[in-house]
Amino acid sequence: MKQDKPLLIVDDEPNIRRILEVAFNKIGVEVATADCAEAALVALENRSFGAVLTDNTMPGMSGLEMHEKLCVSHPELPVVIMTAYGTIPQAVAAIRRGAFEFVTKPFDLDSLKKIVLAAMSQNEVPAGDRPKKDKVLAATKTPFIAESPVMKEIYKMIEQVADARCTVLITGESGTGKEVVAKLIHELSPRNQQSFIAASCAAIPESLLESELFGYEKGAFTGAAISKPGRFELAHEGTLFLDEIGDVPPLIQIKLLRVLQEREFERLGSTKPTRVDVRLVTATNRNLSEMVDEGMFRLDLLYRLKVVEIQLPPLRERPEDIGPLAEFYLQKFSHENGRKLKAISPIVHAMLETFAWPGNVRELGNVIERAVVLAPKDAEELGVECLPNAIHQAA
Repeated sequence: MKQDKPLLIVDDEPNIRRILEVAFNKIGVEVATADCAEAALVALENRSFGAVLTDNTMPGMSGLEMHEKLCVSHPELPVVIMTAYGTIPQAVAAIRRGAFEFVTKPFDLDSLKKIVLAAMSQNEVPAGDRPKKDKVLAATKTPFIAESPVMKEIYKMIEQVADARCTVLITGESGTGKEVVAKLIHELSPRNQQSFIAASCAAIPESLLESELFGYEKGAFTGAAISKPGRFELAHEGTLFLDEIGDVPPLIQIKLLRVLQEREFERLGSTKPTRVDVRLVTATNRNLSEMVDEGMFRLDLLYRLKVVEIQLPPLRERPEDIGPLAEFYLQKFSHENGRKLKAISPIVHAMLETFAWPGNVRELGNVIERAVVLAPKDAEELGVECLPNAIHQAA
């Protein structure tokens, strides 16, 4: 994909500059380089760039300090900051000041290319057509759209609980973004350099759930030719996210309770305890208190799971977020599908904001992706003809 403006790469290590230059040249991105922030600022005064990819820790001015200057001199220029020494608080602070993304070294080159291309694509959109940056509260990877007061309060709660090790229960209707919240908790936590392991308890057959969560020893059952670690071991020192926790059968609930109490368990087919250090975050769209009353869920486990509970409201109860979410998905899917769409027409915005969204944020994302794919390939504005019949009928 050929970009109209070059990418400016700033890093004091010649090998890194060369590796990145070659990688971006291969995908059609013209590159200019600078070996320090001071040289980059001079280059920016003499040439227009599509984005800046900068190291943070350099002799002289740091990448964060350069970004602060660019916020004044080039406020619309996307800046991606990479560092081997960064912390999550730095990341959050940089993004709140307007940085496009904050990436830690060693980085995955394919992921870095996607991030930079997204930044350069954003820079091609006229400033007046972009969602305001304060509508997107983000950690290092996971965007969190929050224009409504209720979601801003939820973001504050996420920040508050992230650095603790207590369990968190996320509740809300299907599609409200429970896994997004779980990922943010992990990314804002001291465990962010370790694994985030996710599993849907409803998607794993009941007969396999115990071995998937806790692992098994060789010979534990027919077909167990080798030993295999479970999700708890894979998430050691990181975060384990169990979605649809209400679907866990009673026998597994007992084992979960022991892990939370003792921080140890036995693999299937073993009597040797395995100790783990895992931050457990769970989610459900079911009413666990009612399940307790019906004898389907253990009360003692519920208490252990919801030391902190985060309740996500349905999208219909926070209409202020619909427009920013739609704009976010428009940019995302336009870039992924090679479209030129830069804006959503006012009438489409109005129709989206009055729709009930029974599938919540997930449904909105699907609608925008479908609309982007079906839009004329030379269109720059998303029109009503791209919306599904359900939204037309509800308007």
